[in-house]
This record gives sequence, structure tokens and C-alpha cells, in this order.
Amino acid sequence: MTTTPGGPPLLILGVRRSGTTLLRVMLDRHSQLAMPDESYFVPQLADRHLRRLNPDEFVDDVRRLNTLTEWEVPLEKVRDRLSPAMPTGAAIGVVYAVYAEERGKPRWGDKTPMYMQNLRLLERLFPDALFVHLIRDGRDAAMSFLAMPPGIVTETWMHPRTPADFACQWRTEVVAARRLGRRVGPRYLEIRYEDLVADVEGALRRICEFARLGYEPAMADYAGKVDVSAKPHQQSLEQPPTTGLRDWRTEMSAVDVAAFGHIAGDLLHELGYETLHDTDAKGRIKRVSYAGRALAWRGASFALRRSFLWRRRHPPLR
Repeated sequence: MTTTPGGPPLLILGVRRSGTTLLRVMLDRHSQLAMPDESYFVPQLADRHLRRLNPDEFVDDVRRLNTLTEWEVPLEKVRDRLSPAMPTGAAIGVVYAVYAEERGKPRWGDKTPMYMQNLRLLERLFPDALFVHLIRDGRDAAMSFLAMPPGIVTETWMHPRTPADFACQWRTEVVAARRLGRRVGPRYLEIRYEDLVADVEGALRRICEFARLGYEPAMADYAGKVDVSAKPHQQSLEQPPTTGLRDWRTEMSAVDVAAFGHIAGDLLHELGYETLHDTDAKGRIKRVSYAGRALAWRGASFALRRSFLWRRRHPPLR
């Protein structure tokens, strides 16, 4: 049973460049669900207010967030719903709820790939949340990420720079999200990006049934109705869902294919994706230890939270 007025929040999970923006745009077109662009602020507000909620201090912090300025959330409405006894997650949920209500919708959701590093926190803050995990072949996601225009990915030393680097991030985050799925059981749904673009209506019907929403055909009618003029990395939203936007078979070198497979081939195989790697005597995919790369990725993600990208979205709350 949900404890969130209007219904449980719907949180989209997914590694960067896995199609989460496409899914967000579709779900946001539902008449009952508001799904804003990346929020970034949840870990920051939780860190500041997890032990004790002071409504005035909470709103003062929210006021300094660039994201909330862009969302045009009336903070007086947020403050009116806060109380000292309120859990921090519920207070953060109020921000989203007001955003949704300003758009005439009773439920809210979130899509922020950076939160793949904060799954335990999301689980704790939003105990009734529903999670939709969108999984894309990591090799196609890698090619999409590495082809992003200059300036979109800032401080590249903190981000994957090769398919092997991306394989480490992809494997680490997908495994973590699937582990979350085992913990929350029926509140978790996996959808493959390839299935979404191949059968839009079928995939959206599955998600709507999972989220206890009625399917609405308008969800798939987004092409040409989304402003991506300032987002060169999202130009594919100008057209309907299209298969084959990336194809690692033709775009990725044999050396990079092998490297990706050594790091994440077992997970690709487990998810049903084509693999081109050597197997052992029992038919299992061989892979080298990825522990060192995973440790490096976790260190990089920690550094990212102190990068320009993080600071731009997270001004100091003092």
C-alpha cells in the first residue's frame, strides 16, 4: 500500500545513454504522471536533512537549487506542506508533488541516471517507490556516450573515455539495480531498450500496468513536440522511436568488443545479448577480473560529485 498521496512515485533507472530520456518523455506525456528532467538534488538534500527536518531550513536550501528554479516550483506551496515530524524522503517528495500539481497531474516520477550510484538511498527515502529499470546493450550505450558532442560531458577525466571504461560503469550499475530489484520484488520492472523501440505500445502497456496507470496512446506521440534545441545529444527525440541508432557490430573495433566482453560479457550473456567471446569448457563466458576497474569507477563517481557538473547542479548549501 502506498503512503504517497496521489500514488507511489515512479523512478526510472538506467545507465547513461540507455534510452532513459526517451522513456521519460513518453511517461511525462501521460495525463496522470509528471516526469521532469534530471533532478540531481536528492542526495544533496538527503545529506543535509536526513537526521532532522527543519522545514524553514529545508525550503531555504531548495530555494538555492538551480533545478528548482528551472522547474518553477512555488516554494510557498512546498513550505505549507512540511512539518518537523515529516521524514526527509516525504519532504523531498513534496517538491516533486508540487511540481506535478502545477502541471495538473496527481503523481510524480524521476529520471536521473546519476542516481544509479545512490540506489540504497532512493530505497530508503521512497519506501513505496516503483522502479523501472531500462537496460540497453552496454556496447551500444558505450558508443552513444563516447559520441556525445564536446561540451556535453564535462571534465572527461572523471568519465568513461573508452568502451572498456564504460563497460565497468555499465556492469557495476546494472548489477546494482538488479540487486535492488531482488530486494524490492514486485516494485521493480526491467524493460529492454531494444524492446521499447521495437514495440513501443507493448512496452508502454507493460510499464503502465506495472505502475497502475491506464495506457494512453499520446505517450508515444512525442516526435516534434519536445524542445531539444539546446540539447544536441537528444536530437533523436525529433523522430519516432527508431531501432539501430547505434550498432556496436559496425561501430566498435574488434579490440574494444573484446575488452568490453572481458569485463561485462557474463552480464551481457545473462541478459540475453549477443556475445562474441571465448567460453570455457562448460560454455560459460570467460572474463578477466573487473574488480580493479570497478574500484576505479566508484572512485571516479565520488570525484564526479565534486566536479563542475555536480557543482553546477548543486550550489553549496551553507
